[in-house]
Amino acid sequence: MTFDIDDFLIKSHKAQASDIHINCNKPPSLRINGEIYKIGSEIIEYGDIGAILRKTLPEEYSRRIEEIKDIDYIYEIKGVSRYRVNFCKDIYLGKFTFRTIPYRIKTLEELGLPPFLKEYTTFNNGIVFITGATGSGKSTTLASLIEIINQNYKKHIITIEDPVEFIHEDKKSIVTQRSLDINVKDFKTGIKYALRQDPDVMLVGEIRDKDTLLSAIEASETGHLVFSTLHTNGTVSSINRLKGFIEESSQNQFMRRLANCIRGVVHQMLVPSVHDGKLVPATEILTFTPTVIDYIKNGKMDEVYLLMERSKQPNITTMNMSLFDLYQKEIISKDTALTYSLEKVSMDQMIRGMYGNGVSSEESIL
Repeated sequence: MTFDIDDFLIKSHKAQASDIHINCNKPPSLRINGEIYKIGSEIIEYGDIGAILRKTLPEEYSRRIEEIKDIDYIYEIKGVSRYRVNFCKDIYLGKFTFRTIPYRIKTLEELGLPPFLKEYTTFNNGIVFITGATGSGKSTTLASLIEIINQNYKKHIITIEDPVEFIHEDKKSIVTQRSLDINVKDFKTGIKYALRQDPDVMLVGEIRDKDTLLSAIEASETGHLVFSTLHTNGTVSSINRLKGFIEESSQNQFMRRLANCIRGVVHQMLVPSVHDGKLVPATEILTFTPTVIDYIKNGKMDEVYLLMERSKQPNITTMNMSLFDLYQKEIISKDTALTYSLEKVSMDQMIRGMYGNGVSSEESIL
């Protein structure tokens, strides 16, 4: 058969798929509202894989098409959507994953994110991390924050991404966007040259190694506001992950340095809503207040989480607090709150306490 990738992507867009999986020797699949659905019975053939690669691969890579085993790039169907594409060689000779990137950048309100996050766009320097698993909406949140700056401040914003996903058109700010491998060698090199391009705000797609981390921190220390991402499962674990990039003998000094420049860590996950099954964000927020900074500098990481649990302010919230808030508002179910919580005993106690006298909702109804 001859597989028409554009036609399939257009149909997938109408089905509101977030991800499209094209595997050699298998039928295509879609991810819709967090779940995978196999589409039809037609098998993708080896010839189709080669045709899709030749059609979608940017010209910059075409000369080494036979050598490619793993690659990320952007493909666009005008008037439909942009797609972040990953192609990899696997045991079936090839697989594509297309991630949908909408043209329009949604606001924090439209995304269902806490309004407080807007405060992070008001800083003139420092570094903010958005963390979470793959597919948790980190890039979408970053795009929304960058767009707030773009619409409201006269700044120069530079993004260094792998690859460039959301496109920001100049508004009050001017925006320079660079893609790894096509426009710049790596994140460290991108930051180095960005510092010579008169930036105010920088987006560094991901912290993957020590060199990128230290370069991003240096940029934040020299009068720039930096946003970046990490793959972690919580705010406190994100701090520990950053610490882990540094050799043990230098970790104490690094933590003091980090505490002085970091503005906040936002951890997010997407959970199914009770109404239509669509995914909504749950967020854990750790803003570096003077107390948090003091704890970090003195290595009191356990006390940081205890502080978060006691907090009543929107700038410091645990994931359980966020899940419980979604449950109270009847956006997610009790089972969802418990399933996605990493502190299930505490989550259960919060839900029981909601009904008084330590009884559950079911018991109170009876």
